[in-house]
Amino acid sequence: MIVSLFFYVFSAILLGSAAAVVTSRNPVHAVLFLILAFFNAAALFLLASAEFLAMILVIVYVGAVAVLFLFVVMMLDVNFVQLREGFQKYTPVGFAVGAVLFGELAAVFFGWQIAPGAQALRLSVTPENVSNTKALGQVLYTDYVLLFQIAGLILLVAMIGAIVLTHRTRTGTRRQNITRQQERRVGDTLEIVQVRAGAGIGELGVYRPRTAREPVAADMPHREH
Repeated sequence: MIVSLFFYVFSAILLGSAAAVVTSRNPVHAVLFLILAFFNAAALFLLASAEFLAMILVIVYVGAVAVLFLFVVMMLDVNFVQLREGFQKYTPVGFAVGAVLFGELAAVFFGWQIAPGAQALRLSVTPENVSNTKALGQVLYTDYVLLFQIAGLILLVAMIGAIVLTHRTRTGTRRQNITRQQERRVGDTLEIVQVRAGAGIGELGVYRPRTAREPVAADMPHREH
């Protein structure tokens, strides 16, 4: 009874926070609702005795991905007024994409069939010597190792594509020339100057303004001594 009650409570909060992620106008609020959805999904995993998945969801998604989203959204200077100006122009395309996705979800929902051995598998005895982590590792790295590697390759290609698309060549930036640095001699960058005691930097030809109103007279380049 208590487990069923917690299941409905966490499920209701999860659905509400997921809907708030989509409908929130402020991206920061959307990320915060996403973190709330992750926590409730982790609680549902705990109710299903999947402790490993719950901890991975909290550590990886909440502790890394969602926090990264939050930092990126807060650091970007997004002009929301300008962002909403072209919303009506793309409304037909959005409705078309939404209709296609809704049709796919409806096809999956109405075409759902329970496997014949699912009921017997659900009622089967759980092995005592196999933990959740070990069972998940056997499924991923033994039964579906090829699909797992393909999924990793697809994510790698997507990451490289995102980096290439967002990369911009900046002109006027100073770049490091390692070969030139290695071939440089001490005499090319260092000059030893003999300065008499008490003379100061004025004898070297470097003058500093006494007040902020006076012009800066730096006729000679700075030299290390």
